[in-house]
Amino acid sequence: MTFHAQALLFDNDGTLVSTLESVRRCWTRWAREYGVSAEDFARVELHGRPAVEIIAELLPAERVAGALARIEELEVEDVPGGVELLPGTKDLLGALPEGRWAVVTSATRPLAEARLREVGIAPPVLVCAEDVTRGKPDPEPYLLAAARLGVDPAACVVFEDAPAGLAAGRAAGMRTVALATTHHREELSADAVTTDLSGVSVQVSAGEVEVSSRP
Repeated sequence: MTFHAQALLFDNDGTLVSTLESVRRCWTRWAREYGVSAEDFARVELHGRPAVEIIAELLPAERVAGALARIEELEVEDVPGGVELLPGTKDLLGALPEGRWAVVTSATRPLAEARLREVGIAPPVLVCAEDVTRGKPDPEPYLLAAARLGVDPAACVVFEDAPAGLAAGRAAGMRTVALATTHHREELSADAVTTDLSGVSVQVSAGEVEVSSRP
């Protein structure tokens, strides 16, 4: 499938990099520290959502701020050795001009920057949890990224691995490419589905980016 776009917007965890084991390790430790039962922890979707929303489902409001600071601390400490580039990431980002792409993540800025720095990614635009009032699946994060790039949302293509992120891209009026890195293909609703970014290629011209993806 081929798309014509002015900008490409990428989720980070599960899209550009793999942090799945780090996330599980840190959140499992966090849950033990805060006395969250295994049953309550198991019912919460961790991937692709802001930490503050996850915590708010598990703890009383007065404990959220401290618990958010703790999970950020645990995850930042786990960055060395806990982040790996996913296939295709380096080649695809290297083919894009600076003003044509952004990273849009549900992570906090200190955590997002630490993970990106670990693998040598320096996005021209980075939208994090602190930048928005409503996280994915709300469209606000992707709409903000498009605005910061100065691009019409309808001229953007979103790359995501999580249902919440894909829903955010669709709600923003953007085309979506799903990566089957953390979820089964049948769980992913998108304009195109591919295994990872190694299945995506681009051709850059003065006015647009032509994006091709294979199943």
